[in-house]
Amino acid sequence: MVKRLLGVFNKEIHGLEAVAFLISFFVFLSQLLGLLRDRALAHYLGTSRALDIYYAAFRVPDFLFVSLASLVSINVLIPFFLSCLEKSKPEAHRFMNNIFTAFLIIMIAVSAIVFIIVPILAPLIAPGFNSIEQGELINLIRIMMLSPILMGLSNLFGTVTQIFRKFFVYALSPVFYNLGIVIGVLVFYPLWGLNGLALGVVLGALFHFLIQVPAVVKSGFLPHFVRNINWLEIKEVILVSVPRALGLALNSFALLVIVAIASTLSSGSISIFNFAKNLQAVPLGLIGIAFSVAAFPTLSRLSAQQAGLANEEHLQKFTKHFETAARQIIFWALPASFLFIVLRAQIVRVILGSGQFSWSDTQLTAASVAIFSVSILAQSLLLLTVRSFYAAGETRRPLIVNVISTGIIIVLSFVFLKIFHESSAIQEFFESLLRVRGLTGTEVLVLPLAYSLGTIINALWLLFVFRKNFLKTGKSFLRVIFFQIFMVSLAGALVTYIGLNVFSRVFDLSTFSGVFWQGLVSGILGIAAGMAVLRYTGNPELKAVVRVLKTRFSKLSPFGPSSEEL
Repeated sequence: MVKRLLGVFNKEIHGLEAVAFLISFFVFLSQLLGLLRDRALAHYLGTSRALDIYYAAFRVPDFLFVSLASLVSINVLIPFFLSCLEKSKPEAHRFMNNIFTAFLIIMIAVSAIVFIIVPILAPLIAPGFNSIEQGELINLIRIMMLSPILMGLSNLFGTVTQIFRKFFVYALSPVFYNLGIVIGVLVFYPLWGLNGLALGVVLGALFHFLIQVPAVVKSGFLPHFVRNINWLEIKEVILVSVPRALGLALNSFALLVIVAIASTLSSGSISIFNFAKNLQAVPLGLIGIAFSVAAFPTLSRLSAQQAGLANEEHLQKFTKHFETAARQIIFWALPASFLFIVLRAQIVRVILGSGQFSWSDTQLTAASVAIFSVSILAQSLLLLTVRSFYAAGETRRPLIVNVISTGIIIVLSFVFLKIFHESSAIQEFFESLLRVRGLTGTEVLVLPLAYSLGTIINALWLLFVFRKNFLKTGKSFLRVIFFQIFMVSLAGALVTYIGLNVFSRVFDLSTFSGVFWQGLVSGILGIAAGMAVLRYTGNPELKAVVRVLKTRFSKLSPFGPSSEEL
């Protein structure tokens, strides 16, 4: 039994769709645990100031992780590691040891500094909190400071697991991360209050790291400390990493600014924003993360081969692989966006509607989910496009676009909030459109609006730059499939909306089961309608999905190759 289990953990997996489906499956498990976490938080705390404090505290280690730990991210290290591995295995091992030692020293030092100066940072992070709330914020941040160190090490180990196609382990680590946080909510919080939630974050990071250790050990690339660090090599990696780290840090900084703004609004505004963002992260993880992660190693290999993308054949394969992944993302993300918009109230009520989570909380969170859902496709394509640029060794252009787009998010947050407060006509229109008239705290809705618009601008701009730099022909690129899937999604959403109205007379919507079945049956009808249209038109993406699903359930070849090898 143990041998078979280890065999599953160390199984190499090939094929873009195969890897994407595997990652999607475990992302789905992780998201289920994440939804359980959010339901428990909603049940115990509702959209309260206490939960606002927890979410505000979480932003600091998250910012530290994306800004420093991303210096040794998988996206950056894989091309370097592949280059060393082509020379020899000892050379690749030496590279990992060097990166491991330098990262750990830098990360521990920076975390210690933040631990000391966090009382100075607290008023900037949440200016709307009073002195007692900021004291709790400081305490939670200090507990969570172990998290970025552990997540950074896990990220480093993830380079090895991806290179050797141990996607099972890589995909499983987020599941264990959320498991740790769920333990924090269900076990630690009743014992130690908010401190228990912070300890759950640390436990999740520890799980995320430990699950990858056996696969790394088996690969023969377990890193260890070295006395003599090759700082020239570290500098070379950092020069490539800094643009990406800055880009991620700026996006995280935008979220910090949004949290700071939300702290000055009604109590619970930070919680509403985060609940909604977490819900829209489910399709984002299942689609955007899955396909971008699955595509990245092959994109890197094509770029790392002799002559790289200067070779016309390599360039064509590179753009072909990108377009295959992008088409699959559009195929899945657009319908998901429409369904989330139509089913927003049912989704929020079923997942979060418990205990302290009130009906007004449901309405505001559902409205926020609808706004976030508009940008699900943009967020998904952005993940793929950024990884494609990094695979090609290009970091400057994504950085420039990300800097400007992040600035747009921050500016729009302030501008929209000002307009919302000063124009009663716009406020009434916005509230009527999202069906939240008469509720207090509706100003929080401008924050997901600013975030979504900024993200859409970022994705469109970066796609334009990608096409200009890598596609030498004037072909339509992704426009045809976008409009085709858009119309199919619109039809499916219309059927779903009709279903909601019909089944509102069938099910008792005052009960959990009534809301659940209303949303589920209506959603299934909408999906069935969309699938029927796709099947009638002979959509190639649907055919690819059917082929992969048949392969998955085949007894002869559970992980058989697809048409395109990853």
